[in-house]
Amino acid sequence: MSQSDKTDNTLLVGFPSNGLIGTFTISYLVYHLKMKQIGEMEHPGLQPTLFIENGEIFGPIRVYKKDNLYVIMSDLPFDSELAYNFADSIIEFAKKNNIGKTIIVSGLESPNLDPKNPKAFGLVTHQKLEKILYDNQIPKFLSGTIFGTDAAVISAFRGSTIPALVLYCECHPFFPDPEASVHAITILSKILKVQVDTTEIQKKLEYLRIQHRNLMQETMAALQQQSERQPPSRMPKIYG
Repeated sequence: MSQSDKTDNTLLVGFPSNGLIGTFTISYLVYHLKMKQIGEMEHPGLQPTLFIENGEIFGPIRVYKKDNLYVIMSDLPFDSELAYNFADSIIEFAKKNNIGKTIIVSGLESPNLDPKNPKAFGLVTHQKLEKILYDNQIPKFLSGTIFGTDAAVISAFRGSTIPALVLYCECHPFFPDPEASVHAITILSKILKVQVDTTEIQKKLEYLRIQHRNLMQETMAALQQQSERQPPSRMPKIYG
């Protein structure tokens, strides 16, 4: 890879939040694009956890790569303190790997959600990424309050030289919402200019909902803990 190509490196970030949108979306892209795991991230405060799949052992926060695309994905929700450590680790990784832009995928709790037509909104930390929203007809997220892991990660990127785009997809706040993730996958594939067939995930919607019930319960507990520490606000909230 030449020096001029390094700024084209893109980092995708996903972690459990509303509807598990980031978890479903990023993990499906990793699978569909056949990305290779290149490492794991460790945090001293994180509860020791390992996942076993097909006899292989995986840590909860993994790093993947294919060509100029990188992924950092967590299968565990974070409390407020760990969220800042996680955000700092992402920034450090982005600097070491010459990341030009980062895309974070998360869920947006929506009281007016139409399950058949979820909407997506974009938020950018640096103005240079607004063209991505315009080119892909993604409306900007205009008002609200962001707490928890989302806020920690966004704050870290606001203070760095690496621009980040947050893709928020409307979803059900209390249950895993793989249907909404299909919409997020479609939009993200357009941004990345890659072909992603969502047929397989659409065939497994009910299975994914059942399989991830425990993770959703853990995520809801973490989100509730984060919200209780925040001052009251009349503005709509995003927990992540």
